[in-house]
Amino acid sequence: MAKVYPQEEAFRACQRETYTIWMKSLVFHSNGCTVYNSNGDIVYRMDNYDRKGRRQVNLMDLRGTVVCTIQKRLLSFGCWDGYRSSDCDCNNQPWFQAKKCHTRKVACQITAGCQKYSIERTAGKAAFRIVNIAGQVVAEAKQKQSTSGVVLGKDVLTMDVEGSTDHSLIISMVTVYGLICGRM
Repeated sequence: MAKVYPQEEAFRACQRETYTIWMKSLVFHSNGCTVYNSNGDIVYRMDNYDRKGRRQVNLMDLRGTVVCTIQKRLLSFGCWDGYRSSDCDCNNQPWFQAKKCHTRKVACQITAGCQKYSIERTAGKAAFRIVNIAGQVVAEAKQKQSTSGVVLGKDVLTMDVEGSTDHSLIISMVTVYGLICGRM
């Protein structure tokens, strides 16, 4: 069982981290995802108490503090804006903007300030990777396997995230990807 108590967690990690992403909510009868770190501690969670495809979802840390609010743009098909918890006023500039792509390989493109990323589908239905504009892989997710080699369900992923990136931004991108694929 995962530890369910607050820990001081820096959002920008200085080293590579492996996360387990369970594309299910901890709350019964809701949509969302739960993110565990390599120690088995819950780091992030997203609960969507409404139907799938909601216009606004919140990515939270373990304590329930909103890290990022993701809003679907009105009158724009497949576009989302992400706001840091302190910048959630709609008059402010978004922290990042995501746009769904209609190609087989690239699921969406994300702009965060002067940084640009794309989420690319890879082998397997659940597998994907996040690549920056220079072509460097900053995060890669694939279906999780147990230590004995048993492949877990399509809703359980393992994701390696490079240390030079903002991990809360990467998890926010995964949330947008989940919304695009209809998993949340």
